[in-house]
Amino acid sequence: MTAIHYTVEAADLHAHLFRVTLTVPEPQATQTVSLPVWIPGSYMVREFAKNLQKLTAKQGRRSIALIQQDKCTWVMSCKRDQALVLSYEVYAFDPSVRTAWLDSQRGFFNGTSLCLRVHGQEHAPHQLLLPAVKGQATWQAATGLTPVKTDKKGFGLYQAVNYDELVDCPVELGEFWSGQFSACGIAHRFVVAGALPSFDGDRLLADAQKICEAEIRFWHGQGTQAGSKAPHQSYLFMLNAVHDGYGGLEHVNSTALICNRADLPRLVHKQGRPFASDGYTTLLGLISHEYFHTWNVKQLRPDALASYDYTQENYTPLLWFFEGFTSYYDDLLLRRAGLIDDATYLKLLGQAINQVQQTPGRHVQTVAQASFDAWVKYYRQDENTLNATVSYYTKGSLVALCLDLSLRKEGHTLDGVMRGLWKRCKAGPMREQDLLDELHALTGRSWQAEIQAWVHSTHDLPLRELLSSQGIDIKSEAGSLAQRLGLRVNENSGHVHVKSVLRHSAAEAAGLAAGDEWLGLDVGNKGQGGSWRLNKLDELSALLGQERQFIALVARDKRLLRLPMKMPEESSTWKLATAEGRQSGWPAA
Repeated sequence: MTAIHYTVEAADLHAHLFRVTLTVPEPQATQTVSLPVWIPGSYMVREFAKNLQKLTAKQGRRSIALIQQDKCTWVMSCKRDQALVLSYEVYAFDPSVRTAWLDSQRGFFNGTSLCLRVHGQEHAPHQLLLPAVKGQATWQAATGLTPVKTDKKGFGLYQAVNYDELVDCPVELGEFWSGQFSACGIAHRFVVAGALPSFDGDRLLADAQKICEAEIRFWHGQGTQAGSKAPHQSYLFMLNAVHDGYGGLEHVNSTALICNRADLPRLVHKQGRPFASDGYTTLLGLISHEYFHTWNVKQLRPDALASYDYTQENYTPLLWFFEGFTSYYDDLLLRRAGLIDDATYLKLLGQAINQVQQTPGRHVQTVAQASFDAWVKYYRQDENTLNATVSYYTKGSLVALCLDLSLRKEGHTLDGVMRGLWKRCKAGPMREQDLLDELHALTGRSWQAEIQAWVHSTHDLPLRELLSSQGIDIKSEAGSLAQRLGLRVNENSGHVHVKSVLRHSAAEAAGLAAGDEWLGLDVGNKGQGGSWRLNKLDELSALLGQERQFIALVARDKRLLRLPMKMPEESSTWKLATAEGRQSGWPAA
């Protein structure tokens, strides 16, 4: 079958426009094309067609009429023996990993944002031509696509086996740092855009290598042949370092990442040691998370995503497994790779537990429901999100923790379940029943009751009991003032703005609402303690002294409100620590 061909040019850097030329050598008599409305791995309809403009079609010198059927679909009547050529522009000014970006410093795109799908020919070979960018002699190109004929800078012709692979290999353009390493015999490349001159690339490569080797061996064993069993023969990390940003999106043999520039490891030394911020640990966790997806969701995938429908939502109740279990293993494998110690790991785990414990929505929505509703809830968060839903990432990771610690009490591990599922389902889609079957095969008993209680109910998880069984001490620490009041706030330039009010909280009882500006307070009986301006929420304790009741002075829609409020009892958070004389091998092994 003749290949579908795309030429993608960085046409106008200042106008942020890519120009795409799509050639269909053998069109159908009635040929339909469409642009995806979502990108796999990010479960929200994003309407990429809103950025497409100047779409034209020709066969030879003859213009072909384009009939638009809906927001992202066009139909043409064609001669079948003549190539169809479509031309269009795409506006690219979204700095996220999900769409496309183009300016004078950098270019980036996912195929779902730029490449029209040729209906009926999705399984044909697809080619992508990346011409060198005019006026940008120092720019390079990087992508996970297979090169056919490219120059030293990466510009030229690439190929994909089908449309799915084409749009699953994003492209990075610009003047970026590049480094390479081998993990279990597999070639890996890291490209970093936007780094400071002090960026320690060697350390990033060394740490990423440890992560990749730990994960390859997790899935395929400790032997020297582990790499030959992996589903990818090469891998590309694309990291965009910015002033303020964080995120990642997995792909078949690559990942696109964003981090704070300050979180990169630096060559600056403190006390004779290479310096890296706490944010660097977060970045390593992101790298670990997206790389783990190479197996868990890109190969081992939910049955609902066995074949992508790019025209609408693809619902699955299993994101608690594919995202949640990946979230459990991302930091756990950092520990096993020796990149963090037990104390750091338990601190990160404690943060995840506290995040769920401080979410009233955990008693409203099950984690399976949260997975199904990702399209309209998780990716469309608002002031009520914490009250109405729970994160399938975070609670899903705690479901994995509960399974792992329960299995360890019986002489097994979740590692064995994951590897068993890889063997059972890697050639086909996975269902919840497959997890239950693998648990039964490993332990000889049913786990239906646990999955029902932890995944399909809103009951709290048995974390305290299970952590204690592994020699983990659980202590209570005083929570923040925001947690005590049941608030989430933004504090900027001396102003306190309410983002969210948590259900059944003191703030809700007083009548505070999202969008309020908390200006100050009257303290004491009838204001005898004085009226005070509030510039930061943490000032509240000092202003109140021994008083428990006060009047919150609030601005809402230009109106000034006086809201009687009572300071609640102290709240607490969990702090995890290793008990003395602990015998368990978890989490290190």
